[in-house]
Amino acid sequence: MARKSSLSGFTEWLPEERLVELHVLDTLREVFERHGFASLESRAVETVDTLLQKGEIDKEIYAVSRLQEDEAAAGEARLALHFDLTVPFARYVTDNAGHLHFPLRRYQIQKVWRGERPQDGRYREFTQADVDIVGDGSLPFRADVELAVVMATALEALSVGDFRMRINNRRLSEGFYRLIGLTDPAPVMRAIDKLEKIGEEKVAQELREQAGADDEQAGLALALAGIRSEGLGFVDRARQLAAGIEGDSSQFEEGLAELADVIAALERRVPGRAVADLSIARGLDYYTGTVYETVLVGHEDLGSICSGGRYESLASKGSRTFPGVGLSVGVTRLVSRLLSTQGLRADRSVPSAVYVALRDEDSWAEAQDVAAALRDRGIAAEVALSAEKFGKQIRHADRRGIPFVWFTDASGAHEIKDIRSGEQVPADPRTWEPPAEDRSPRIIADRP
Repeated sequence: MARKSSLSGFTEWLPEERLVELHVLDTLREVFERHGFASLESRAVETVDTLLQKGEIDKEIYAVSRLQEDEAAAGEARLALHFDLTVPFARYVTDNAGHLHFPLRRYQIQKVWRGERPQDGRYREFTQADVDIVGDGSLPFRADVELAVVMATALEALSVGDFRMRINNRRLSEGFYRLIGLTDPAPVMRAIDKLEKIGEEKVAQELREQAGADDEQAGLALALAGIRSEGLGFVDRARQLAAGIEGDSSQFEEGLAELADVIAALERRVPGRAVADLSIARGLDYYTGTVYETVLVGHEDLGSICSGGRYESLASKGSRTFPGVGLSVGVTRLVSRLLSTQGLRADRSVPSAVYVALRDEDSWAEAQDVAAALRDRGIAAEVALSAEKFGKQIRHADRRGIPFVWFTDASGAHEIKDIRSGEQVPADPRTWEPPAEDRSPRIIADRP
């Protein structure tokens, strides 16, 4: 595990840990691009007004200001570091709509900042990886299905261990709440979203106090939230709960059908990874349909490592709307847990596969020629900076996990030594190849 930073809530990875993080980022990038998503990057700062548009998150914002403000700056819009990538992405879409092609398939990997109390899995500065599909005016529901499959595929490629995508549909939940007489679903959603944190009794109390529910309505809302199934069994259970209640059930049925489509598609493409969980609410009001949360099995205390959902009007410009669906991976949270619980690490702390030794101080230029010949063929190599005794140079390479040391004698003959086995053989820098598994650092786990 990485040493703790002197500033609480901020990570500082050691070289071998940073390689684990890069492995995670590279894997996500490869999977996203294989599915046709293009990378973009937005600015790190937004106006405070932009960040506050989609919820009461003012306590989480890190404001940005100059140490010495001048009079001209006094009238400028207040700036803050972005706390996620979704709200800034909505602003990016509306600002650049005339230059974008829709449906837009985007992924974005950047740092974000939140001024919250640091704890296990929660940081003040962390890396997020987002993936979204956004339409212009409309977006077919199948985008919800595709995005869930893409993210499950990415998590499988990361070999993070067993995980579950817990999926619900807010049309289903909101339709049910309206059916039982709770005409303002927003406070009901916010209460249900706290179920795992504060328990049923306190959620029922909040439903009565904040959402105006009576005891029967609170009981029905909690009963819906208690429905879970790995297959399509949730459909009949939800309908049984709604049976006999008079009213318009069209929104409820629409959400039920959409959730069934997502679960069925995931079961076909990535079996065993999805569960319909009707307690998932996602407290942010801009979600309108499918909502996702993903947990590592056995590490549920970490919370969701990947979450998101469908939004219809997060991004809009006049009468023009840009509906979308997106998922976000908390990369720093995930890497931190992989390092601590699986002992995940790189088998060496540097990319170098070859350490070119110096026989004397005058051989440095010659050694650089060897390294250049290796690098030209994609083999990472570094050259010793001083001609210490060969034993000391070998130990230096060994401490950093570099598997091979290159020697060149005064006659120009070359030999390569595998310092793990001790085998040393003649080699030509223009043709020698390391075994495939030694070309780059490998990510290994000390614990299952």
